[in-house]
Amino acid sequence: MEDPVNLGTNLHLQGSNAESTTQAFAVTEESKLEEDHPIHEDDEPVVADTVNSETLDDGSLKYGCSHYRRRCRIRAPCCDEIFNCRHCHNEAKNDINVDQKERHTIPRHEVQRVAYFQKLFAFSKSLRFCCSHEACLMLLCFQVICSLCGTEQEVRQMCVNCGVCMGKYFCGVCKLFDDDISKRQYHCDGCGICRIGGQENFFHCDKCRCCYANVLRDSHPCVEGAMHHDCPVCFEYLFDSMDDVTVMPCGHTIHKKCFKEMQQHLQYACPLCFKSVCDMSKVWEKLDMEIAATPMPDFYQNKSIWILCNDCGANSEVPFHIVGHKCPKCKSYNTRQTRG
Repeated sequence: MEDPVNLGTNLHLQGSNAESTTQAFAVTEESKLEEDHPIHEDDEPVVADTVNSETLDDGSLKYGCSHYRRRCRIRAPCCDEIFNCRHCHNEAKNDINVDQKERHTIPRHEVQRVAYFQKLFAFSKSLRFCCSHEACLMLLCFQVICSLCGTEQEVRQMCVNCGVCMGKYFCGVCKLFDDDISKRQYHCDGCGICRIGGQENFFHCDKCRCCYANVLRDSHPCVEGAMHHDCPVCFEYLFDSMDDVTVMPCGHTIHKKCFKEMQQHLQYACPLCFKSVCDMSKVWEKLDMEIAATPMPDFYQNKSIWILCNDCGANSEVPFHIVGHKCPKCKSYNTRQTRG
C-alpha cells in the first residue's frame, strides 16, 4: 500500500479564503499594484497619476487579523455587524457561549461593500435605516469597509476616498483581500475559490472537484467529489477547511492531524472504505508467524468461514482462526467474516 499523500497548506483556501471559500467563482490575478495586477473588471480603475505608490502602500501589513493582513473590514450581510474577515465572524458567531439559535456563518459571496477601520461615517449608519422598502434594505445589508479612513463602499481594491490599496491580492469574485502575497494566492475557477501555493504548482481535477499538486496529476485515485465531504474523524467540511488535508491511497481525503491521531490509536484503515492506508506487509508477516505458532484445537481444525477482503474486495473461503483470516488473493489480513 502506498502512503497517503499530504496535500499540505497548498491545498488550502487562501487563508481559508478570506472572502471566499467553496465553489465557483472567477478570478482576478494576484494584484501587486496598479498596472502589474489590475483590479477586478467590475471596479473602477485607479488612475496611477493621481495615486502615488506611497498612498497605495500606506499601512501595508499593519492591519488585519490572524487570518489575513488587509486594510479593510467587511460588514456581514447576515447580522449587519463589522468584522475583520469572514472567519472572524464565523468564530465569533459560532462560539460555545452564543445561543444555539443565533449561531450562523457568513454567506461570503453576498459581501458587497467594504469598510475602513478607523471610523465609519455617521451618515452611512443613518442611511441604512432611511428606507423601509424591502429592496432598498436588501441592498444596504450586503456591504463591505477602509482601515485608514473608515469609508464604507462597494467591493473594490482601491479605496474611493483615500486611494489606499486595501489588499495587494484582490479577488472581486471571492471578495478576498490580502496584503501578504508571499502566499502566492490564485483563484481556481473549477473550485470557485482562491487557493495558495502558486497556480503553476497545482491542477484542478474535474472528477474530484478540487486542486491537487502537479505530482499527483497522473497518479491520484479519482473519487467523485473527494474534497466535498466532512472529515471522517472530526466531521469538519474539508473543502473549505483551514487545516492540512491528506489523500489516502484509496482516494478518500482526511485532515492530516486527524490521520496522525488515527495512527496513534493503531487505526490503519480508511474510516470510509476500510482499505489499508499504509504498507501493512510487515504486520501481515508477524500475523503469519503468530498463526503458525498458535494451532487451533481439534474441534476447529476443519472449520471454514467466508471472508470479504477490505483491500482487494475478494470473497474467499478460508480456515477459521482466532488470530485472523488471510485473504488468499492479496495476502492481507484486513478482512471481515461474512458467513460462518
